[in-house]
Amino acid sequence: MNGSRLYSRKDAWRELRATLAPYAAVPLRLIVGFGFLAHGFAKWLKGPETFAGILDATGVPLPHLMAWLTIATEIGAGIAFLIGAFVLLASIPAIILLVVTIFTVHLPYGFLSIKLISVHDGRAQFGPPGYECSLLYIVCIVALALSDPTPWSVDHYRSRVPLS
Repeated sequence: MNGSRLYSRKDAWRELRATLAPYAAVPLRLIVGFGFLAHGFAKWLKGPETFAGILDATGVPLPHLMAWLTIATEIGAGIAFLIGAFVLLASIPAIILLVVTIFTVHLPYGFLSIKLISVHDGRAQFGPPGYECSLLYIVCIVALALSDPTPWSVDHYRSRVPLS
């Protein structure tokens, strides 16, 4: 009797996992999409010229063009990830952007994204971020690109609607 109860619990767990599995990538889509949108809008609201100045100071060629391309990529990919539309296509420029930021900005600061320098008046002061966060974004994007579209996504809807 005890063995059959255990077996039924395993079956119930498998059934629950099978039911929820299609939704597993939804939190990834939302956090990656929100993160990209937040970074893109922050650059846009501070002014693309400000970001272009930062790019120029770090030696990036064509800083004004690169500023606009970065902002457009972050906002466009962010929206695509949030709504689950053309995720595979949006993954390519998003990953390229992240790899470029790793090698042009974060690599000299090492792996860790959070580096506590000191605490003043009860507030933590942090140093420049390493490439950890960019790697986490890349891994999440690869997981999204390799997984099936989630039920609450434009790509899922597109895959169910006949084109003719």
